[in-house]
Amino acid sequence: MMDAGSFNMKTPVLRLLAIGAGALLLTSAYTRIPSAGVMESAAKNFLAGLNPEQRAKAMLKFEAEERLDWHFIPKPRKGLPLKEMTPWQKHLAHALLNAGLSQQGYIKAVTVMSLEDTLRTIEQAAGGRAPTRDPELYYVTIFGEPSSTSPWGYSFEGHHVSQNFTVVNGKVQDTPSFWGANPAEVKEGSRKGLRILAAEEDSARELVTALDAEQKKVAIFDAKAPKDIVTMASRKAAIEGQPVGISASKLNSKQFAMLTTVLDVYASSMPDQIAQARMDMVKKAGKNIHFAWAGSIERGGPHYYRIQSPAFLVEFDNTQGNANHIHAVWRDFNGDFGADLLKSHYQSSSHK
Repeated sequence: MMDAGSFNMKTPVLRLLAIGAGALLLTSAYTRIPSAGVMESAAKNFLAGLNPEQRAKAMLKFEAEERLDWHFIPKPRKGLPLKEMTPWQKHLAHALLNAGLSQQGYIKAVTVMSLEDTLRTIEQAAGGRAPTRDPELYYVTIFGEPSSTSPWGYSFEGHHVSQNFTVVNGKVQDTPSFWGANPAEVKEGSRKGLRILAAEEDSARELVTALDAEQKKVAIFDAKAPKDIVTMASRKAAIEGQPVGISASKLNSKQFAMLTTVLDVYASSMPDQIAQARMDMVKKAGKNIHFAWAGSIERGGPHYYRIQSPAFLVEFDNTQGNANHIHAVWRDFNGDFGADLLKSHYQSSSHK
């Protein structure tokens, strides 16, 4: 028979074994659901909660021309705005937005949306007539029937947020992916000091200031920054001519790591699977990436930067509103709106 002393000595061991076995079971039972599956589930839940009139507004054919019609300015849009939803429908809309973003990206999106109220207060205090600023004028549109077998997509869009997703055979294309902030830094009031896109701005400035004098001569292609991102809301990303700026092959290891950090900032707004796909593109590009800067390198001065590879493009501009108004975007030269996924899908199927 086991005496009390032996039992007391073995009890901690048994507990550790039990805990370890439990952790193993939890780990084996836990499976990360691919982004496409999460999106499909969230989209179906959202659509099921709409009445027929709302559904007609929120849902368009996948082939609809409006799928490629995106923008980041305050204007009427396709889709169903949050303003026309009940409180519980808004929760489902936010779940759909959340399905396409990381936790960090979702926080960024709703904070950008909330900034509309701050911007309205600033513009009213200045006595100017401005477009309608409303944190609920953000529109949800679903293109096609959410499915694991047929192409479909959705967008969540309004002033300074335009996230576009295309789902084909379980794969997701997430561009164009646009973020903006006005003001880029809140200067007064209870939200003073808020900088929603601080990482996008600061990481790139850290890189350009780390360049030596000769490298700066190559990287800084213009002393004056353009008034906005060059590609604007074009349906297909295109930059004329050869890439400007400094090649990644001319950066030392520390500087190249800084460049990778900037790109990781943009990737980190997306869920793991999509973020990894972006960083896989970065890895594939290797040193075939150009970093270009225009304007001031001092914080508070108007500036612009561009990161360009054969596959992807990042643009950032902070010139408007006395250099306190940011536009930033990640584009895919061949894959915006799922172009490459759809090409592969139609070539391998009976579609024409």
